[in-house]
Amino acid sequence: MANQATVTYLFHSGFTVSVEDTLLVFDYWQGEEGMFPEKARLVQEDFEAYKRVFVFVTHSHPDHYDPVIYTWDKKKYHITYIISDELPQTAAGRRMKNGDTANYESLEIKAFDSTDLGVSFYVDLYGVRIFHAGDLNLWHWREESTLRQIKQAEDDYYRACAPIVKERIDLCMFPLDPRLGGMFDAGINHFIMAAKPRVIIPMHWQRRSEVAINFARRGRTRYTEVLALTKPRERADITFNTAELIIHVHTPSNSLFGDEVVKKPEDDPFTDSDLPVDMK
Repeated sequence: MANQATVTYLFHSGFTVSVEDTLLVFDYWQGEEGMFPEKARLVQEDFEAYKRVFVFVTHSHPDHYDPVIYTWDKKKYHITYIISDELPQTAAGRRMKNGDTANYESLEIKAFDSTDLGVSFYVDLYGVRIFHAGDLNLWHWREESTLRQIKQAEDDYYRACAPIVKERIDLCMFPLDPRLGGMFDAGINHFIMAAKPRVIIPMHWQRRSEVAINFARRGRTRYTEVLALTKPRERADITFNTAELIIHVHTPSNSLFGDEVVKKPEDDPFTDSDLPVDMK
């Protein structure tokens, strides 16, 4: 049973997690208009050190599903695609919906519900338990939603989380979206309290790295360490000992990006939303 993992932040909700000879890729997206520096993107050479690669897609929103993943050499790098059942039929892979399970050698996958499209994924890899929430979150706009809408959002979220928080989670990646305005961190705070993941990494923070950094300073608890990875290819080596966590963070040098930068949105990020809430 392994007790070490390396998690690398890519962009938005995209991460890789490696444990021993296996690499997991979650919700890879290259962005648009140079958002994600080309030199930091995944290339097939990144797979060469691993015996097998599993690529996960939680749902079909463009910022979580990039068809470029199907240009990778599936046979050469032993790639298995694990995708939400609601992806277009043109998307290939093992399709999973809420409640489905899949087993591979030393790897167990469970698909859980989401409060948006698709699913969230729980992966037990060599005994390291990993959860990627996809777009599972408490999606409400406190200043704009009606009381009824807020109550419905809360009920949906707590219902979706109920079976997940029963699982033991070592490493979790969870949305922290500032577009929600006041109480934008309600979802991740509840998940920390209810599930008590050993390490949680905020994602989906709309290119506002200060949101993740500030939350990491105040969000940790006795049971959960909050880790802010905010630069493309920034990674953490994590040792999950019984009594303690050992975390080493490696920040890439600026030379990785050359003159490229992660572009910030020109518009107010609070006004840009693709989330499924009817405000009529």
